[in-house]
Amino acid sequence: MCGRYVISLSPEIFRRFYDYAETPNFPARHNVAPTQPVPIVTAEHGARHFHLVRWGFWPTWLKDPADFPLIFNARVESLAEKPTFRGALRHRRCVFLADGFYEWRREGMGKGATKTPFLIRRADGAPMALAGLWETWSSADGSEVDTATIVTCGANGTLSAIHERMPAILSPEAIGGWLDTVGNEPRDVIGLCRPCPDDWLTMVQVGDRVNNARNDDAGLVEPVARPAPKPRAAAPGTSNDSGQGSLL
Repeated sequence: MCGRYVISLSPEIFRRFYDYAETPNFPARHNVAPTQPVPIVTAEHGARHFHLVRWGFWPTWLKDPADFPLIFNARVESLAEKPTFRGALRHRRCVFLADGFYEWRREGMGKGATKTPFLIRRADGAPMALAGLWETWSSADGSEVDTATIVTCGANGTLSAIHERMPAILSPEAIGGWLDTVGNEPRDVIGLCRPCPDDWLTMVQVGDRVNNARNDDAGLVEPVARPAPKPRAAAPGTSNDSGQGSLL
């Protein structure tokens, strides 16, 4: 799952990494939350482009967004089957601009339950290419809203210590294939959205100020003085991927 993330690298680093034509200037964000405007990269007519969209997917057939759940994540296992995502998977794949994301370890039940936040980043400090889907929704009055969702997969060993899911982080070599909706069919790219290698990532515990989406400053990414939990070892013949349906 991915419900909050970080965009703190400079706009020029992102532009060079993804090679899109535009030269946007945007501020660092340290606590991006669903329903907010977020930057994505798309590929159109052989060129990559930068867009701002709403984080929270609305399919084209939707009549009233007020009656629709907030879809900020979509499980890769069911993208090809669910009517909500089928069209976007075939025609409108994207990459979210990010360089880290937060995940919470839940412990206990009921009123005594706790949620401990962790920040996950690439060990090499590079942009984190989060696979996504986007869609343009049109209202009855003709107005349009571009929306998007992050694709998730089963957790790798690092993330399994705190959660069973994670965003699908594409390798630099896989970005072009994911974005190419003309040359690559859905069946050709689904396999790109898989748990990334453990050594790609670092994970540190951060303070609970990140729990409030109104907080958005560089202090949120500072680690607290506690070690990150060790990965859970998977039982022989098992996978960290739950194989469940779409995560909404």
